[in-house]
Amino acid sequence: MEEVCFNTSLHMKEQLQDAYGFIFEDQLIEEIGNVGTYKSFKKDDVIIEIGDYLKSMPLLISGAIKVLREDKDGDELVLYFLERGDTCAMTLTCCIGNTQSEIRAIAESDTELLMIPVQKMEEWTAKYTSWRHFVFESYQNRLSEMLDTLDTIAFMKMDERVMRYLRDKAKINQNETLKITHQQVAYDMHTSRVVISRILKKLEIEEKIKLHRNSIEVIDL
Repeated sequence: MEEVCFNTSLHMKEQLQDAYGFIFEDQLIEEIGNVGTYKSFKKDDVIIEIGDYLKSMPLLISGAIKVLREDKDGDELVLYFLERGDTCAMTLTCCIGNTQSEIRAIAESDTELLMIPVQKMEEWTAKYTSWRHFVFESYQNRLSEMLDTLDTIAFMKMDERVMRYLRDKAKINQNETLKITHQQVAYDMHTSRVVISRILKKLEIEEKIKLHRNSIEVIDL
């Protein structure tokens, strides 16, 4: 992981403007650039671990993040994905409440973040209407995505859930060919590799996907 002072990089300031300039006013963008800490992660790096205490919230400059929950047996379930221009409402709650993280965040692709100190989060909520709206909308979006995940588990058949997962993953990576194994899909879907392999073969027969060695091509986007 790379970590540098954000205001040393003109390139990163330009990326901040591109990702958030349409949301925040220029004065807030300038403040973010002055106080933020830049971090970069490689694909599959753990960004936030369950049990971590967080003192800053991430603004996603580039890449994508997968957010998961873990049960008492260590099995994981994907809650949602984050992409450029997003933040994670779960980290906001942990920062402000000084509580331990209940989620694991993993870099879905090479990812660049700007970390905002907790004291600035509170200050900007009072100072900038755009920041306040951004935070509230982030809470709403993440809540909607988690409810959607619950609906998927409760009401969708497993093959529908797998197809939805593959579509979401292809869209977030902007690539219809996913470098992923059957076992990795099983981990994310909280089921067994045998079940996933059977479902993937069924989806291939239905011409919705094409299976390759250690990759899956999503045809039905």
